[in-house]
Amino acid sequence: MSKNSKNNKENEHSKIKWFIQVFITTFILSICFSYISTYGVSNLNLISSIIILIAVIAIGIIFDIIGVAVTVANEEEFHAKATKKAYGAKTSIKLIKNSAKVANICADVIGDVCGVLSGAISAMISAKLTQATGPNLQFIISAIVASITVGGKALGKEVANKNSTQIVHFVGTILNKIYK
Repeated sequence: MSKNSKNNKENEHSKIKWFIQVFITTFILSICFSYISTYGVSNLNLISSIIILIAVIAIGIIFDIIGVAVTVANEEEFHAKATKKAYGAKTSIKLIKNSAKVANICADVIGDVCGVLSGAISAMISAKLTQATGPNLQFIISAIVASITVGGKALGKEVANKNSTQIVHFVGTILNKIYK
């Protein structure tokens, strides 16, 4: 077996392993968040439900920004920061070196789970409003939530492109604090 063939098999095995990890993580997060939204939000009043909905949308947008920032950030800037012993620089380099996986987790796993969760929460909010006011506002509420989410992510991508170094360094610093 040639060295190139062996590397291809290892690479393919690594991709399958990553797929399984992402699949299981997404599945577990979806179950947890769906449970919380179904049983937690349904028992809350309208204002609390709206606050949670806004928080879920914001989390999805923030993680989308992180995913984009990591993919466009310049690794060399962090090598310079690391030589100056800047806190979080080495972690930021690791994020950039693993940008495809980081972006997948941030934008796809967390971002998409937040999108599904915001849809479920908005459906519960529209059901509460329908009970209180009479007319079914589900389509309008769903459209508002989708517009805020997509618009927020569009603005977030611009922010991530322009401020990728600061965003990645901030995330690297936070991760350093969490793991130490």
